[in-house]
Amino acid sequence: MSTRPASLHPPIYGLMAEFSEPNELIAAIRQARAGGYRRMDAYTPYPIEEVAHELGVHGNHLPKLVLAGGILGMCAGYALQYWTSVIDYPLNVGGRPLNSILSFIPITFETTVLTAALFAVFGMLALNGLPMPYHPVFNVPRFALASRDRFFLCIEATDPVFDRELTRRFLERLVPRSVAEVEH
Repeated sequence: MSTRPASLHPPIYGLMAEFSEPNELIAAIRQARAGGYRRMDAYTPYPIEEVAHELGVHGNHLPKLVLAGGILGMCAGYALQYWTSVIDYPLNVGGRPLNSILSFIPITFETTVLTAALFAVFGMLALNGLPMPYHPVFNVPRFALASRDRFFLCIEATDPVFDRELTRRFLERLVPRSVAEVEH
């Protein structure tokens, strides 16, 4: 820990290292995890499955959410038709049963798909924390390159192992193109 007064070290979000190649980023993540860092994130111009694996991002709750939406939509579609055909406005046409399951299938299917799709869209937005008009990494000028051809690793200041100077030296030993402080 640093012995300097807190006023000389304003709080930061973390430290960010910039790499040119995805393999450099993956190696940096491995070394950071081996060094005890756990609160970090990587930013790449395209999805890299190995990056997510190395960061320890496992499990996805979206399929369960979509399944729940589909089941809810199915039950709601069937219940709506049952209520209108059997309870609210029963019509006996040609002796058919009021609860005609076969005639309920198309609308039940449509409400299942519609509700599952809505749960997928809004669940994805919620689970990803979107919309996010601001994030501290946007304060790093070179971060604009993350959408083009650069790869970034950000170790957050909330990590228990994080120390501003030691973490900076650790990141510099990984030989990145640059290391920048990410301010709030």
